[in-house]
Amino acid sequence: MQETHCPLCYGALETRDVGPCDECGGSPMELEHFKQGIHTYREYEVFPPLRLTLCNFCDVDFGSFDPAYFGLPPWTRIGYEKMRPLEPVGAPAAGCDQYCPTCGYRLRFLRFVAQARQQHTV
Repeated sequence: MQETHCPLCYGALETRDVGPCDECGGSPMELEHFKQGIHTYREYEVFPPLRLTLCNFCDVDFGSFDPAYFGLPPWTRIGYEKMRPLEPVGAPAAGCDQYCPTCGYRLRFLRFVAQARQQHTV
């Protein structure tokens, strides 16, 4: 069953074409970057066992998130040095996903955040 509302803010989701990055892939600019071959993509285990596919910009920038966004204490260090790199995405492809215009992320990332929050509050 297709989700219709954001798991974080509960706003209505819209369907859109997305790039391979779970974090920034919902941005039209990132979709254009994908088409131009600007980024590479890799899967990471961020909060074991949770995984994300990130572009080579978002992986380095991941540490700029406030750890509280993921349900962690504010002094927790997150970021590239804490992520376990898995396989590079050999044949990245654009796709279609739900997107929250309020939160500014595609559904794959929003689910990841919701799961991380649940994992860190248990």
